[in-house]
Order: sequence, then C-alpha cells, then structure tokens
Amino acid sequence: MLIDRFDLKILEQLQRDDTLSIAQLAEGVGLSVTPCWRRIQKLEKDGIIEKRIAVLNPEKLDLSLTVFVMVKTDKHNQAWLNAFQETVKDFPEIVEVNRLAGEYDYLLKVITRNNQSYDAFYKRLIARIELSNVTSCFSMEQVKKTTELPLGDLS
Repeated sequence: MLIDRFDLKILEQLQRDDTLSIAQLAEGVGLSVTPCWRRIQKLEKDGIIEKRIAVLNPEKLDLSLTVFVMVKTDKHNQAWLNAFQETVKDFPEIVEVNRLAGEYDYLLKVITRNNQSYDAFYKRLIARIELSNVTSCFSMEQVKKTTELPLGDLS
C-alpha cells in the first residue's frame, strides 16, 4: 500500500479537523477536488481511515475521573482470554484495553464520573471475571492528549 506526500497531507489535515469540506481539504493539500475525494475514498477503502468521529470533552460531560487499571491474571488460556475480551466490551467506562508484556497482563483506561462511580465499576468488573491482581492509578492531571498519529515519520 503506497502512501505519498498528498495522502499524508490529507491524513494530517483530517486528524486535526474532519469537518473541512473537500474543497478546503483539496486546497490545503494542493490538489483539485476530485483527486482529493478519490484519495480519501481509497484511504477509507484500504482501512487507513477507520472511521470519522467527534472528540468529546469529558469534563463538560461530568466524566472527569480517569483511572488506569493494571490487571494481572494467573489464567493464561484461550477460554479466559475470550471471557475477558467479552467482559471488557460490556463496560462503556473502559475506553481502552492493552495487553502488555511485563509484570502486568493488561492496562485498562477507565473514564467515569467520580470515586463512587469507579468503585461501582470495579465491583461489577470483578464480579464478572476472575483476576489475580488489580492496581488502580488515578490520573491527577492530563498533561498531553491527542488523537493524532505521528505521520511525520512516514514521509
């Protein structure tokens, strides 16, 4: 799959502002409208652009508590893995799950309203899936947040 400098420019602009019209986007990357639109369609077809979304402000929605939950399990079999994957899908508070190498097996990013709502989430989670150790780290301050991928390394 070849991505050239025009594709990278399109992706950079879309990451910053997906509300740009095709005409604005085309002008910004130095293409005419039709070739720009065809490139976007190809990037979507190839799965490079997965979907277009609105990024919401959690504080404005009273979702100001972010907790990083480190999970250990002593179950390392396919049945447990399948159950875990199905379980985490059922919790909207879990916005990200990463399988890790090292001391912990999984890192969950949980966004919720406050300590009480996190405690209720935690109790529901451990009632659904057997875990050998859970460590919760409460975020004090978000220093950096971006949804933009570092495309500069690809050019």
